[in-house]
Amino acid sequence: MARTALILTGGGARAAYQVGVLKAIRELLPDARRNPFPILCGTSAGAINAATMAVWAEDFGRGVDHLIRVWEGFTASQVYRADALGIGKAGLNWLTTLAIGWLTHRAPRSLLDNAPLRELLAGSLDLDRIGRAIESRALHSVSITCSGYSSGQSISFFEGRADIEPWRRSQRIGSHAKLTLDHLMASSAIPFVFPAVHINREWFGDGSMRQVAPISPAIHMGAERILVIGAGRIAEESLRPRSDIYPSLAQIAGHALSSIFLDSMSVDIERATRINRTLSLIPAQTRAAQNMVLRPLDVLVISPSQRLDHLAARHAKALPLPVRTLLRGIGAMNRNGGALTSYLLFESAFTRALIELGYADTQSRQEELRKFLDIP
Repeated sequence: MARTALILTGGGARAAYQVGVLKAIRELLPDARRNPFPILCGTSAGAINAATMAVWAEDFGRGVDHLIRVWEGFTASQVYRADALGIGKAGLNWLTTLAIGWLTHRAPRSLLDNAPLRELLAGSLDLDRIGRAIESRALHSVSITCSGYSSGQSISFFEGRADIEPWRRSQRIGSHAKLTLDHLMASSAIPFVFPAVHINREWFGDGSMRQVAPISPAIHMGAERILVIGAGRIAEESLRPRSDIYPSLAQIAGHALSSIFLDSMSVDIERATRINRTLSLIPAQTRAAQNMVLRPLDVLVISPSQRLDHLAARHAKALPLPVRTLLRGIGAMNRNGGALTSYLLFESAFTRALIELGYADTQSRQEELRKFLDIP
């Protein structure tokens, strides 16, 4: 049977969509305990979801239940300091840096303090269970991708079977590691928003940065078919609306983050499709005779059917007042600035809406998924 990988992409609070997809997949399985994804790959917020499913690999259904419970009950204060003192301190630090940073030689590390997220993960995830799941063969491997600020390299830290070889490509490295909270915090450290994390000898940030081949870790770990669950629309509509108003800081920041989280995955999927088409023209006997290392990949993508920035704009008022005040100042509390808000909107009103959307989108593709996962 083909070894199946699950790739969970980044996107901050948008990653709640992935939980809805997993909920629908669980209902399709004949045995909800059995893990249908022996290879798990996560980046940014998707890294946290992937690590959770790796921890619960010996009981897939309970892992999904855990994700649902956490994401449906989320508040922003569980992820970053959202109180007036925390937000005020962050704002003051940035203003001071802009005004007299040359004098103090001290710069703020991030816009928000995500120490509460570390506390939440430390109390809810037993990462030692990943090793036990690998030993029991409920899990083959799991990778968490981070981006090195000094080297500029995309490093996929992976924990898995001993026979998996590390890899090195242009600006891409796969490295054996015992996964820790530091890897999760680094991979989900949205640039400028959350602080970088020091691992070994380098500072790391969000894994979506410089990740030119998001599908690559799954392939290196032996996947033959890959399910990608996005946290944004992989292919946005091409219509360009007319706008005479200069874009706000939030609109520009949201556009930059969307480029980081979405563009590389879209390009990599197109590349895999082209390779599949090329290989289909070469007879299997010829590929074997020529010892061609390329192999066809079965790739299925599930991504939101709605614009998540517009959905976020409808739920933005659920954010705590200090956070709304901060975001309003840079234009993030309106429809055009909704992209930035959608990454920070860790509130149950929004995350529940995303879970429902992910569930509905997956339900509409039941037959396609059954065929992909060989579910009778």
